[in-house]
Amino acid sequence: MAITYMTREGYKKKMDEIAYLESVKRPEISRAIAEARDKGDLSENSEYDAAREAQGMLEMKISQLKDLVANARILDESKLNTEEVQVLNKVKIRNVANGMTMEYTIVADSEANLREKKLAQSTPVAQGLLGHKLGEVVEIKIPAGTAKFEIVEISF
Repeated sequence: MAITYMTREGYKKKMDEIAYLESVKRPEISRAIAEARDKGDLSENSEYDAAREAQGMLEMKISQLKDLVANARILDESKLNTEEVQVLNKVKIRNVANGMTMEYTIVADSEANLREKKLAQSTPVAQGLLGHKLGEVVEIKIPAGTAKFEIVEISF
């Protein structure tokens, strides 16, 4: 699995999720399997089949999360600067065509959440902004064509 960059907060969230799945969800599914098993013939027991499938899905999710955190590298926020756009920077951009401004924090892919205005570093917009400086106008290829954005502010 590839190296994933995360903030301390993102790493902690993933570790908390693993702990929850292992300590709460795993026992729940084990109980459901035991209850279904107690109902008799397993060959025609759809509850048992559903519980076993849920267990498989849960174990797969736990395994994926453990792989993710095992290959995680914590980003050192003390080494951030606002000279140019980089991961963990908050960037305010203005669409040159329509004047609309947007503000995003560029984060690791595993922490992306558009509702919280956290943009994954692998997205076309983030890729187009990374490495550019305040005041620069960058042309970014997006699904709807190309758009020009001016970098209005860089912070963290």
